[in-house]
Amino acid sequence: MNKTFGVLFPAILAQAAGNVFLSISMREAGGYAWLDLVHRAVGNPTLWLGTGLLIVSFLLFAAALSWADLSFVIPTVSIEVAVNVAFASYFLHEAVSLTRWMGVFLISIGVLLVVRSERRKSRQEPESLRSDGER
Repeated sequence: MNKTFGVLFPAILAQAAGNVFLSISMREAGGYAWLDLVHRAVGNPTLWLGTGLLIVSFLLFAAALSWADLSFVIPTVSIEVAVNVAFASYFLHEAVSLTRWMGVFLISIGVLLVVRSERRKSRQEPESLRSDGER
């Protein structure tokens, strides 16, 4: 499980940072005409940085799926919602309402429940039955 967290943690941070850079670049591009927006955004290096980070996040996520259960990975990366909201508040100076923070809190509780269930599962599973290579 440490291997899984070692891959998912940077994936979550890369995803949140990528979203911040993507948001910055799209706000800088402005406008509502689709082609005009795309034209201005494509020339923005911030867009490419954000896109690169999102690709890194996806590749790390895909790597985790090569050994970890989907039913563990998906709920675990859901903590990215909390990280994204925190990054939006801190880096983009977005006003985050109490209601949104409450939603983030509920999601975080769900992630903790999933993580705890995986730890219990790995403790109960005999060494010979582990298929994820984490011994």
